[in-house]
Amino acid sequence: MEKLSDRVVRASSIVESLNSRPRNYFYLRRQLGEDYLTLLQFFLNHRRYLRSEDTSRVGKSPAELLTGEPHAHRLDLLGYTRFSRN
Repeated sequence: MEKLSDRVVRASSIVESLNSRPRNYFYLRRQLGEDYLTLLQFFLNHRRYLRSEDTSRVGKSPAELLTGEPHAHRLDLLGYTRFSRN
């Protein structure tokens, strides 16, 4: 039990940090519907990291890091067909 209690962080700053991340996407909207939150969740999970302290994360998305496999283009995952010139 002591080992666990030594590892527990009791700080509201962690929660505030987590809450502040999606807050930037809410400022233009008065109401947040389920569709918007679902799309935001998809965007945040499939956006690739441009930089990170851990260099193995650069150029990968959270979904790719979780599964260990590269994923298709975002439009393909959403069911759209991408335009290509022949």
